[in-house]
Amino acid sequence: MTDTKKALTADHKQLTDEFAARRYFTKFEAITGHLAKVAAAMEVEGSLSKTEVTILGRYIGALANAFAALGNKYLLTGRDGTPVGKLDFDSHESGFPVFQEMLTMAVDAQQAERHLRGMPSAAELKDDMIRQIVGELTIPTKLQYAMAQRFYYEALTEGDIFWARNDPEALWQRSEGDRRVFLIHWAIFDSQTNLPVIYLMECEDSGRTTLPKDERRWPSAQAHLMAQSFSGLKLLTIAQGFDEDFDDLHPKRIRRFHVGPMYSSAYTVQSGPLCEVLREAKAPQGQDWALAWTEEELVSERVRTEKAGWFSSAEREIFTLDPFSGRGADTGATRTERSIIMPERPYQVLAEKNPPGFSGVRKFVVSPGGRVFGYR
Repeated sequence: MTDTKKALTADHKQLTDEFAARRYFTKFEAITGHLAKVAAAMEVEGSLSKTEVTILGRYIGALANAFAALGNKYLLTGRDGTPVGKLDFDSHESGFPVFQEMLTMAVDAQQAERHLRGMPSAAELKDDMIRQIVGELTIPTKLQYAMAQRFYYEALTEGDIFWARNDPEALWQRSEGDRRVFLIHWAIFDSQTNLPVIYLMECEDSGRTTLPKDERRWPSAQAHLMAQSFSGLKLLTIAQGFDEDFDDLHPKRIRRFHVGPMYSSAYTVQSGPLCEVLREAKAPQGQDWALAWTEEELVSERVRTEKAGWFSSAEREIFTLDPFSGRGADTGATRTERSIIMPERPYQVLAEKNPPGFSGVRKFVVSPGGRVFGYR
């Protein structure tokens, strides 16, 4: 085993019993529910449009569905008499399931219909469980396992799951002269960070055929964007590559949302002030977490014209880099905003400790009643 593989394996942890697994998935069920409220709060304050909130809400909902499906798959983790494996998650960097779990789920989805055809119905399984409980006075573990797997495959066939890759879609926004403006969105589960990443790109189309209906340009544009969708690449690199490869597509604004890491004193072993805050908060079960949410934005300032052949020219975007602290070239973005979402108890400890580096982080606090409040 190489050093890299050893390091990756060391970062992974398994949920070894059903109670830990259920608490883990219940925690993420709550977190994804709060994320939708955070996006709504951003719309109210004007940082996201209604269309953007709808798109983000769709991906957040798909992420919640993915966790619900995995929760059924690993419902009986560690119980004797079941062949189910154990969920691998990244306990050091992200707190999310590892990339391989998302790939396996995608493979399972391709065979879900076949599995369901070979399984008894939910009603039949319930009847069998009742007969075993009443007649044999034993826990129907194997039947419970079969039911959980049926729910897992049913969830995969219903679709609307956040997959390892979620290919680009283009939404028409408006026309500006002879150009059409599209909002292109796509998402991945990043294999390098084990985190969901969502992309939004406002793009002008000066081609003859509208982009989503162009059988030549649209598949190429989709493939290009997916091939460049890695957290390790700067937005500037992604935008410039797209701009140079497609003379009649003009990226005016691109944003990238990193969902996570998730910090939890019960499941993760990250280091830093946020982990200390969670330890000191000693919050009750279900409230001992914090989720980072980072938005990067790159905006085109102006265009220049360059030759694209003997008798033609092409526009090239000049992007604005962060003018503050001289870090624009390092970040490859016009703006980067970091946020943290956490329950009320950990936030109180964070406010009291006021650790360095958190003054510029946007805080979204979840009250015991489930309402979300934003603080600077």
